[in-house]
This record gives sequence, structure tokens and C-alpha cells, in this order.
Amino acid sequence: MDEPTVAEAWAATLADYERHLRHERGLSEHTVRAYLVDLASLAGHAGRLGQTDPAELDLRTLRSWLALQQTTGRARTTLARRSSSARVFTAWLARSGRASVDAGAALARPKAHRELPAVLRPDEASDLIAGAIAAAAEDDGPTGLRDVAVLELLYATGVRVGELVGLDVDDLDRERRLARVIGKGDKERTVPYGAPAARAVEAWLGVGRPALARPDSGPALLLGVRGARLDQRAVRRLVHQRIAQVPGAPDIGPHGLRHSAATHLLEGGADLRSVQELLGHASLATTQLYTHVSTDRLRRAYRQAHPRA
Repeated sequence: MDEPTVAEAWAATLADYERHLRHERGLSEHTVRAYLVDLASLAGHAGRLGQTDPAELDLRTLRSWLALQQTTGRARTTLARRSSSARVFTAWLARSGRASVDAGAALARPKAHRELPAVLRPDEASDLIAGAIAAAAEDDGPTGLRDVAVLELLYATGVRVGELVGLDVDDLDRERRLARVIGKGDKERTVPYGAPAARAVEAWLGVGRPALARPDSGPALLLGVRGARLDQRAVRRLVHQRIAQVPGAPDIGPHGLRHSAATHLLEGGADLRSVQELLGHASLATTQLYTHVSTDRLRRAYRQAHPRA
């Protein structure tokens, strides 16, 4: 029997790994794609070094792969992510019996430099939603009501854009103002939303959604102009368009509203664990990033206001 080529050996293993990521770990489409892109890069590097199978990976190959990317100017965040992708992959190779040793176990973990996310001030967030409400009043159409509901829910709950468009009507407990959200890894959580968001949702469900709904719309909470479930790209366009109407506000997308919601909660006195639960972060360290945002704001205010700063 002929020996498989590098491409064939890697393709077969990566196909198995993709199934593992999707069906056993339940990772999102975006996360699976990121893993596979990283490992395709690793496969190409290993192939150039003459390694014919992923089982032949060794620490030297992994290190040279990362070193090559560093010399070509890859960001530290990219290096950290690719190092993590390699370690998770080699651990799976060893655990599944496809490799005799875990080559990535001793691989160093480059620290990613995490930029503080751009966030809105509370008054800018209010102006953002007020602008959408004003536009909806002028337009007097269903999409205006939907857009207000989208912005209110994003800011009120801090959900990811994919989680927002994935909501069904029955995912809302409208009496108690709670939303059932399916997050990363198909993990379910319940998030509250306030009275302004509740009013926007009621207006959308009472007047806006019925005007756009079609027989095949299904249970989707938010609909596009053709009656299908609202697309993430439409939400991103909406946020950027509305942000551009707020004087002085940073150009953020839906994730920026998530950052803003978390920052404002912490600045308002919410504890870190509650914010972690609200956002669906697996690690408290991720949520702690927002405490740095608040501290950075405090430092700037101090420098501007204190006479001996």
C-alpha cells in the first residue's frame, strides 16, 4: 500500500479533529474555523520540514513554526492563539492514540497583549438608543421598532451578537424580563433586561414583528425585511451606523456594546462574579479585563481633575 502524502495524512487527521471540536466539544463555527486555520498553517510548515504525518510533530517543529510567525510580524495575540491551538491539538493527538507523546506539552505560552476595549460613556449609550428611537418615530415602520429592540437588548444584556440573533420569541420571559441565551459551547444562561428594553421588545412584538413575519419565519425573535431570522451582519451595520450619529463616540460594533454594558455594570457597583455570569465568561480572568477599563478611566479623570495629579 502506498504511503499517504502529507496533505492526505493531515487532511484525514484534521477531518477527525474537526468532528471532535464540533460534536464532542460543541464549539461554535467561528471557534472551529479558527482552530482549523491555525492548524493548516502548522501543517504547511511541518510539510516543508519533511514531516509526513501529524503524529510526527515534535517540540522543535512547533517552536520553529511560532518563531517563523514572530519574524514575519504576527501580533502577540495571534502567536498566543496559535500556540494554544497547537497545544490543544497535540494533547488530542496523544489522548486519542494518534501520537505516542504530547509534543506541545512543553510549548511555551506567549502572553497576549490585550488592548483595553473601546467603550461608550453612559451618556453616549443613552444618546445611541435615543437616536434610534427618534429615527423609528420618524420612519413609522417595523424595521425602526426592530432596531430599537436590537440596541436596547444588546446594551441591556451584554449578549454577543450571535446570541442575540439566535433568540426565539419563547426565549423571553416577558413577565419577569429574562432572556434564555445559548452561548459558546451550547451553554445556556439566563440574563435579565430592564424596563426600557422590555418596552422596546413589546413594541416590536406587538407591531413590528407581525408586519415582517412570513409563514416560514419560524420562532425567531428578530426578523429581517424578508421575514427570515435577522443576520449578524445587519446588526453590525446598524450599530456602526447609529454610533456614527453620536458625537465623539468611538466607532464600536455590537461587541463594543457588550464591553460597554460590562464596564457600566462594574462602575455601578456590580460584583465581578455576577458580571461573569451575565456575560457567560468561562473564566473570571476574562471578566477582569473590564476592571482595568474602569481603573483606566478613573486614572484619566484623576489626572484631568486633581490639582496635584
